[in-house]
Amino acid sequence: MRPGRLRLLAAAAAIALVAAPLCVTPSFAQTPMDNDPLDARDAKRLDRMEKVVRELRDIVFAAQKTGAPVVVQPADTDSRLTDLATRLGDLEQTLTKLNGSLETTTHELDQSRRDNAALRAQVKSLGDRLAADEQKVAEAAQAAQTAAATPAAPAEPEAPADPKAAAAAAASAFTKARQLMLNGDYDGAQAAFAAYVTTYPDTPRTPEARYWWGKTLAVNGDYARAAAAFIGAIRGWPQTVWAPDAVVELGRALVELKKPTDACEALVEVNRKYPKAPAAVKSRAAAVRLKAKCG
Repeated sequence: MRPGRLRLLAAAAAIALVAAPLCVTPSFAQTPMDNDPLDARDAKRLDRMEKVVRELRDIVFAAQKTGAPVVVQPADTDSRLTDLATRLGDLEQTLTKLNGSLETTTHELDQSRRDNAALRAQVKSLGDRLAADEQKVAEAAQAAQTAAATPAAPAEPEAPADPKAAAAAAASAFTKARQLMLNGDYDGAQAAFAAYVTTYPDTPRTPEARYWWGKTLAVNGDYARAAAAFIGAIRGWPQTVWAPDAVVELGRALVELKKPTDACEALVEVNRKYPKAPAAVKSRAAAVRLKAKCG
């Protein structure tokens, strides 16, 4: 006998055994009993058994028609529960990894915040120190500018009885002041030329001393006093090599003092009074005109 037939017979026998207890006469099932032996749990179990019997019967009948061996597959519910359990396990693993990554990211973020706070504190400290240093530099510069703008009046030498001795003293003072400027000591030169103008107001070189004095004042940004010095230098339009440049410097000082109209009027005199001025001086005059927006 073929194995498929044997399996069919075995399945049929199992169905008969399971179904046998169910084959009771209706009269017996309908007999009233004071104490029903089947409680609710047994009733559910019986329903499940009847369902299994029906499924087995359908399988047997289908096998009889096709001749195929009887294979009882697990219930679809169990398969789904197994699949859900697997997926749940995968989700738990993924969640665990995400939690680990989140903890790492949170730790790194906290560390970055601490680093940023420390950096901001360092920047603030450096900014405070820089502000303090700038304040000290500004105060020192202001003190130096004040001292340079108001040089201590040197003791006026007694006028020598001999005119030649007086002229020699004036020439020596001018030479010393000019040398200070050539050496780059503009503060010292400024004080020396101021002393010369005060001590020797009427010498032939006093206008030139005013010109150089104005140059040192302009270098230190004192454009108001520089303009006054240049005006005193070019009074009478002297025909000297430094006079054209003195006019240009006067115009530049007036531009810095926000007086472009006055600057343009002064610069007109460069070509009129000094037509033979050096090309470099004329070029600088043109640059100042452009800055003053002369017409």
